[in-house]
Amino acid sequence: MASLGARQDRTDGTKDSAPGSPTPVGASEGGEAQPLDPKVAAAITAAEAAGPQAGTVRVDSWIWSVRLVKSRSMGATACRGGHVRVNGERVKPAHAVRVGDEVRLRHEGRERVVIVTRLIRKRVGAPVATQCYIDNSPPPPPREAVAPAGVRDRGAGRPTKRDRREMERLRGSTGPGSVSGPGPVPGAGAFGGGSGKARP
Repeated sequence: MASLGARQDRTDGTKDSAPGSPTPVGASEGGEAQPLDPKVAAAITAAEAAGPQAGTVRVDSWIWSVRLVKSRSMGATACRGGHVRVNGERVKPAHAVRVGDEVRLRHEGRERVVIVTRLIRKRVGAPVATQCYIDNSPPPPPREAVAPAGVRDRGAGRPTKRDRREMERLRGSTGPGSVSGPGPVPGAGAFGGGSGKARP
């Protein structure tokens, strides 16, 4: 009976939570069933089937497969640096991950906390990757509101002196060579700019 349920899981993308009550794989924590695209289900099946069928996957391979890091070598480096924890313990790149494990990854200034729901052995697209874990990560820190200094339209050419002064003013840079600095610019005229016009 168990093998029949496993076969049904592979073919139509459903799991048997109780006899006679199939639940879609994409069900969320609250119990609401989310429809799973047949293409996504097929991609998950192919990713699970790739590689050796040992029932476990290396942690560096898994975090790369579900797109938490950009390359497997970056995953291995994060493990060696102590930035990856499985169930609260620092792990090496070859540590085996199992379904139900909590994986914590600190990468690019953000902490990701995920619960493993599927073991895949090859990299998949983002829609498929989100079906392989439950994301319990804290929200990312808000980005600072910074003026995009130095961004110019295509074809505008190099910035003029006036443009450079405006960019320095926006950045708030002060120094001996800037217009807003404490002293006069060396070699400038009586009005500080050398153009003969008084600056406001």
